Amino acid sequence: MNFRITRRGAIAAALAAPFVARAQAPWPTRPVRIILPFAAGGGTDVAARVYVPRLAELLGQPVLIDNRGGSGGNIGAEMVVRAPPDGYTLLLTSNGPSTVNRFLYKDMTFDPARDLLPVGQIFRIEQLLVVHPSLPAQTVAEFVALARARPGEITSGSGGSGSSIHMALELFKLRARVNLTHVPYRGGAPAMIDLIAGTIHSMFDSMPSSLPHIRAGRVRPLGMCGTRRHPLLPEVPTIAEAGVPGYDAGTWIAVFAPVGTPPEIVRRFSEVSAAALAEPALREGLARVGADAASSTPEQLAETMRRDTLQWGEVVREAGIVAN
Repeated sequence: MNFRITRRGAIAAALAAPFVARAQAPWPTRPVRIILPFAAGGGTDVAARVYVPRLAELLGQPVLIDNRGGSGGNIGAEMVVRAPPDGYTLLLTSNGPSTVNRFLYKDMTFDPARDLLPVGQIFRIEQLLVVHPSLPAQTVAEFVALARARPGEITSGSGGSGSSIHMALELFKLRARVNLTHVPYRGGAPAMIDLIAGTIHSMFDSMPSSLPHIRAGRVRPLGMCGTRRHPLLPEVPTIAEAGVPGYDAGTWIAVFAPVGTPPEIVRRFSEVSAAALAEPALREGLARVGADAASSTPEQLAETMRRDTLQWGEVVREAGIVAN
């Protein structure tokens, strides 16, 4: 399938279409359900619960979070794909289900590029490379040199094959041209426990999870996975600026709607969300839980999806990752 043509065509049709009769009533006139395709308590869920109350105030209707985890986010995403395109069932998800899973899961019954309409990005949850303090690497460059000198000996944990931190690892291996041994766990927390214990050497992890251990000296940060330094750790460079060009594995979170949702609903949600995320109180609230407000238009989100689809497709093919 031609992603570029399909996605841009869907966006153009949705936003340029004339007002349709089915959306004559102002939206929303009743509660809006946002499906979050992950379990409660994770980084995305915590940040979403900071964002949603202010969104509901500006929309003038309750906004309910419905956690529907499973299959790497595919179960919740498919529920939105099959929902009526009336603006009352939306998807709040990471770039995993929307751009990565199509390469990992061979039995997906829907195509995010064809069946989900981008509404807007809302925030990013940064990830970073951390190592056990005993590892003789103080910088990303030293870590790369050590991995090249000891190919396959340096281990790196993750929350499971296909998880966001696993994908960050595989992109690092590809861009830095190093051979690290992946050690998958049943979640990021068990991996962090073993990293602190020295059972594994390194890990790519989220800011909310790593920060307490960094501050306590239990792990050492080497580089941020995104495109900029983080204000909570300003002394830690990005992996790209530390010597791995083209590296960007930051996790973005965005809202999607079923294809066919009226364009005026998409535009209203996008504009209201952007207004909420521009407020200092909400931005500060997100920052406290390790998320960074980052709103976008539907068109900008579609371009981000296109770019990420190309990158993660390459990573999955090179690494030979299969989730099912």
